[in-house]
Amino acid sequence: MNHLPEVLKILEGALKANAQMAVSYANLLADKLENEGNKQHAKLVRDKLSRAPKQLFSTAGALNPLPVDSESRFPLADETRPVVDASRILLNNQTASLIDEFVSCVQKADELIAAGVGFSPSMLLYGPPGCGKTVLANEIAAKLSLPLLTARCDTLVSSFLGATSKNIRSLFEHAAGRPCVLFLDEFDALAKARDDKQELGELKRVVVSLLQNFDAQSRNTVMIAATNHPQLLDPAVWRRFAYRIEIGLPDADQVATILTSRLGSFATTKEVELVTPLCTGLSGALIEQAAHDSVRAAVLSNSRSIEVGELARRLVRAQEGGRPLNAEDEMQLLRSKAPNIFDYRTLHRLFGVSMRRITQVFKEQREDAYEHTSA
Repeated sequence: MNHLPEVLKILEGALKANAQMAVSYANLLADKLENEGNKQHAKLVRDKLSRAPKQLFSTAGALNPLPVDSESRFPLADETRPVVDASRILLNNQTASLIDEFVSCVQKADELIAAGVGFSPSMLLYGPPGCGKTVLANEIAAKLSLPLLTARCDTLVSSFLGATSKNIRSLFEHAAGRPCVLFLDEFDALAKARDDKQELGELKRVVVSLLQNFDAQSRNTVMIAATNHPQLLDPAVWRRFAYRIEIGLPDADQVATILTSRLGSFATTKEVELVTPLCTGLSGALIEQAAHDSVRAAVLSNSRSIEVGELARRLVRAQEGGRPLNAEDEMQLLRSKAPNIFDYRTLHRLFGVSMRRITQVFKEQREDAYEHTSA
């Protein structure tokens, strides 16, 4: 029976008097039947749901609300229903292929089980911040037409003894009661290596609790975790994920795509090519922010094109981590990074400093460099 998992979940929901669980999996069953071309049976399921007492649907959410921390009463997760927006995702071919394979495995889980090759719908995304891990989790949930349940690590982790493990269990039990994508962002906050001598015994018990809940989790719950610090994760946690995918910094082609997409008609191809080398080492999020800021500045100044020097300046600042610099130091930095962009006239326009003063600044720089070499 291809849809036995959904039928069993519907039965489990009925036996537990969990209306939301039964209704959620009945709707999932109808969707699967329709996607397989069995529209008649899908209609039968939906007709049966439509004739159910209205109070069943009005109380379904109340019977299974989002779990909360027992002390603060804050929810342990946020629920959203993402929509597909492929324009926000830029992946290399290998990574894109793995993501597509993962989605296909989730969609064809019944067929895989029937063929005797079970599948654990779990994925770990790791890499620098701002490279699209959270956006990718949203995109996967949208492709699967499932709600995204994003764990709130600030609420999950409690200062009270045993409370964190209890919160983790509550969250996993809630996710098991309905078809969804459970997203554990900043995963290293929960799954640090147990041999870390800096950590207390309580946090080591949290990892054990996390592993136990992982092992007991229903295959109907899609699990995605993300971390900026993969080196901190416990080795046993790594092994729990069927897919472990690195989301790295964008390469030159991806940078050009980001800039072209975000700048639109406000920049020419030549201008994009000019600033692309300044994006080395920057995340997609930082590049996007610089592009958006430049377009915003153009609109506010009633211009239909960006100031290339200003965009390049924003990118260099991002490379430097936003550290404060005085005007003279920043001019010297910009010239050292991209002398083809930051000529004296451009620096004059950006900083409002006289050409005479700019000439003097770089003359003094050359003299200092000569004295240092001579010494």
